[in-house]
Amino acid sequence: MLSRTADSLFWLGRYTERAANVARGLNVAWRMDGLGTGEEWERLLVACGCLPGFTGTHGAVTPEAAVDYLVRDPSNPSGILSCFAAARSNGRQVRTALTVDMWSALNESWSQLRNVSDEEFQGERLPGFIDRVRERVLLFSGAAQDTMLRGEAWLFLRLGTALERADNTARLLDVRHDLLGNATPGTAEYAQWQAILQSASALRSYHWVYRDRLDPAKIAELLILRPELPRSLMACHARVLEALDAIAAGQGGRRGECHRLSGEITAALRYGRLPDIMEGGLHEWLTRMIGRTAELGGAIEDFYIRGE
Repeated sequence: MLSRTADSLFWLGRYTERAANVARGLNVAWRMDGLGTGEEWERLLVACGCLPGFTGTHGAVTPEAAVDYLVRDPSNPSGILSCFAAARSNGRQVRTALTVDMWSALNESWSQLRNVSDEEFQGERLPGFIDRVRERVLLFSGAAQDTMLRGEAWLFLRLGTALERADNTARLLDVRHDLLGNATPGTAEYAQWQAILQSASALRSYHWVYRDRLDPAKIAELLILRPELPRSLMACHARVLEALDAIAAGQGGRRGECHRLSGEITAALRYGRLPDIMEGGLHEWLTRMIGRTAELGGAIEDFYIRGE
């Protein structure tokens, strides 16, 4: 596969996943804002990696400004509309690698969302807009799952999606790491624990796995180490390694630093223990994981895109 094709598919996976992650975060922040903590919108901007760009443009964080910046501000490359525009652009460059259903989902999503007005995503109408965004991403992902050949194109798309998801899970945990050290919560803390799980679409999964009330240690374990949760760090990095191994097998065993680094990260998660993670400091551990995920993304691009 040509490096530019691999690059477009890799970033197509990343941008569609990022749009859904931002939408999910917006939904949780909007619901949590009612608690009056005043921190939800800033937490969301940090989790999305958007706080420096936001403060440089808007200064103080307000709900209206945060929503606008994360939905349609053209200066924000991680905003929902920017993500859809970038995803469509990448998809257009590899049009022949996509199925008809995939391209239709992507193209129609952009057509529906690009002319969105203020009234459609502010105030009480925000949840409805968020649902539309999530449905459009699910439509594209479902089309890829059901119709795409399991060749290199599929693997690079899957690779980008899994890497973006791993980064998002680590970030959403990190912005609330302080809330996972309190085992005797009040109402506000319990709601924050719910928010962590809802940001990863994992609240119902938590109750299915543990059959218990919310517990911070179990929340951390579910989102970091449990392989059966699709958005856990363990599951995401295992999927990255699986895709890299399959790509290498299809290229005669050719491997690089990205394969070594992915294997190292996945092994550490597979054999890791939550007490060891917590003892060393959850925030410090998550900060290192975010950095290593970014390093892995760079190594993948160096090896497969830039040919270094």
